[in-house]
Amino acid sequence: MSMKIDSHHHFWEYDSESYAWIGDGMDVLKRNFLPDDLLQEVPRAGIDGVISVQATQTVDETRWLLGMAEQHEFIKGVVGWAPLASPDLGEVLASLESPLLKGIRHVVQAEPDDDFILGKEFNRGVALLDGVGLIYDILIFAKHLPQAIQFVDLHPEQTFVLDHIAKPTIAADAFDAEWAERIKELGERPHVYCKFSGVVTEVRDTEWSIDLIRPYWDVALEAFGPSRLLFGSDWPVCLLRSVYGEWVSAVSDLASELSADEQADFFGRNAALVYGLD
Repeated sequence: MSMKIDSHHHFWEYDSESYAWIGDGMDVLKRNFLPDDLLQEVPRAGIDGVISVQATQTVDETRWLLGMAEQHEFIKGVVGWAPLASPDLGEVLASLESPLLKGIRHVVQAEPDDDFILGKEFNRGVALLDGVGLIYDILIFAKHLPQAIQFVDLHPEQTFVLDHIAKPTIAADAFDAEWAERIKELGERPHVYCKFSGVVTEVRDTEWSIDLIRPYWDVALEAFGPSRLLFGSDWPVCLLRSVYGEWVSAVSDLASELSADEQADFFGRNAALVYGLD
């Protein structure tokens, strides 16, 4: 039986300066979240391994995540941060070299310029990643999808993974039709994969239900198919809306329409393939 992989979660030792994005109304996140905390969740949810993703934009955090991955077998890989727009990028990547470093991510959604992802220096850096065997994780809001489509077209040999289905606006009274149209267009690119993660935190209503999430699942599945869709929890950020097991259970319900083979792809094999997990 193939491993079940949570392709997207975070660790941090909390301080308000390093994690300034954890703002008002997010008090549940204002503490340390470390491997022992996650180990209380994953076995009960039937998850065998995880991929740790950067949560602050420092090389030190990437080194810290790699150190924890070396100490804990259930952490199968790290998507870290590196200064992609820096002329020193090659040296930084060489200093981070590790079989556990699987990818790089930049918090594009937080950049004030909506065209940031099309910047010349940034793209020069992204162009180096494929040569050193690293994935690029795309973190954007739905409004950035037009730029993301142009971006991935600049790098046809690079493998990309879209985080959090590009964060559509999820509300009971309206479906994000513009997001749906654009994510299907992005999904036409075979070198782009997508994480079904971080979805509950985009719900604008006070409550969420599986029926509210289902149309977004249907579109993501149509756009990428079961062979390019990855399961992720976005723990501990998901705690703003859902405990770990509740999210795993909801997504398992959504994925129950897939064949056993397709479910195995979605819940683990796709992540293992994309990120080159042992």
